[in-house]
Amino acid sequence: MNTLDTIYARRSVKQYDPEHRLTDDEVTRLLEAAIQSPTSFNIQHWRFVVVKDAELRKQVRAAGHDQAQMTDASLLILMTADAKAWKKSPERYWQNAPKEVADLLVNWMGPFHEGNERLQLDEAQRSIGMAMQTIMLAAKAMGYDSCPMIGFEHDKVAALVNLPDDHVIGPMIAIGRGTKDPWPKPGQLALDEVVVTDRFG
Repeated sequence: MNTLDTIYARRSVKQYDPEHRLTDDEVTRLLEAAIQSPTSFNIQHWRFVVVKDAELRKQVRAAGHDQAQMTDASLLILMTADAKAWKKSPERYWQNAPKEVADLLVNWMGPFHEGNERLQLDEAQRSIGMAMQTIMLAAKAMGYDSCPMIGFEHDKVAALVNLPDDHVIGPMIAIGRGTKDPWPKPGQLALDEVVVTDRFG
């Protein structure tokens, strides 16, 4: 399936075969694809919490309005990000770059983020969003369905996974073998409603 076909074919699927599991190799392929996603300064904020424990998944489902895909899907990934990753050994993000490039970016990273909590949180969530889309498209290309979810009690789920204080929690993604076709697409807005040329009127 080519990239454009994958984009059009990806849908949010709610029903999954609870007996099916992705192989370890398939999970690794998905996560290796995910870390190809772009991040500001190549900080790679994302932290992918792969929820494997069956009892933990039940607890997540209880905090997620009893959504069946949280336990039935082959794979459940909670998207989190380290909002303070910009100051944690930042030289490692540029270890393979020419020294002059690495020095420039690493030395710029601190002043750019320091004291701007809003920017730090926004960048962490932006990184989560880009990695999420990569995961869902990669899953579709591998023949699997997915469903992004924000419908859960974030504080409760954060406590269940021992989310560090300097991390933020984003949506979660269920991935697996869908058992029921999704609803027909409800309708995309026309381009002339969503595309602005140069500036808003």
